[in-house]
Amino acid sequence: MNDICRFFHIRYPIIQGGMGNISNAQLTSAVSEAGGLGTIGVGTMTPDEVENILMETRQRTNRPFSVNIPIQVTPYIEEMLSLVFKHKIPVVSLSAGNPAPIIPMLKERGVKVIVVTASVRQAQKAEAAGADVLVAEGYEAAGINSHLELTTMTLIPQIARAVRVPVIAAGGIGDGKGLLAALALGAKGVQLGTRLIATKDAPFHEDYKQLVIKAGENETVIVGRTVGRVRRIMRTAYAEKLLDYEKSGVTLEEFNRYTSEDYHRRGALSGDFVEGFVNAGQISGFIQDIPTVQELFDQMMSEAKQQWNELREMFLEQ
Repeated sequence: MNDICRFFHIRYPIIQGGMGNISNAQLTSAVSEAGGLGTIGVGTMTPDEVENILMETRQRTNRPFSVNIPIQVTPYIEEMLSLVFKHKIPVVSLSAGNPAPIIPMLKERGVKVIVVTASVRQAQKAEAAGADVLVAEGYEAAGINSHLELTTMTLIPQIARAVRVPVIAAGGIGDGKGLLAALALGAKGVQLGTRLIATKDAPFHEDYKQLVIKAGENETVIVGRTVGRVRRIMRTAYAEKLLDYEKSGVTLEEFNRYTSEDYHRRGALSGDFVEGFVNAGQISGFIQDIPTVQELFDQMMSEAKQQWNELREMFLEQ
């Protein structure tokens, strides 16, 4: 069994990325029930909203799941930590900020800590601060990204070489071949986000799912470069509007308002792509079907094993 599977008490080395304010118990529990590590992203939600999701998730599954806390995004860090302790959440992932002050509080309570990183330096600092596992996220990934814009394939081997704790690959992964590639580069598992959008268990608007599976290879776009808030979203009417705002000199405050979770929810939950946006990674151009999460995970593992056997035979023939 993979080290990550043993550590998190899961079947497959697959974890769910934090999805901010569109996080929900249905998809999270489906990921955990399918053998992965489901995740509730707290985004900017209130403590009451998050607690309701946590309780519903507990009702849907007795398997482990985690909570993602984006440090510079949520105004309720202390309250979220209290909820983690109250509901005995076994794993917390920290992103979008300095995790060093928070990690000791989690470790004292026996909580396993994942830190999302985007560079070797960030990874080394997170390891030194006590992180148990690192997610190395390439800029192919959906949503808020690092301004460094390093690709997953270049980032994973560098971080895996620089740290001793296990590394999880994120960004541009959506099938068994991607899983095997990540393992070959030194990762111990993968984190999925966009691929989970296009599943039957995801309670998002059908138009969002169709947008993902019909996307070509160049239908995501980076917004926010001009204000230092890099974010990858699907190219839609609203995305074009955001790019126009940037050309006209939008301020950081204005950009944050235009990309608030209200606009994200309009796109993801209401299918409004004129007055709302949707996060999407570059893997969108590869996704062509909408399976259940269980079907997806089983297929990924089967495909990874098949590809490994084919590669092994090829090398044995040399």
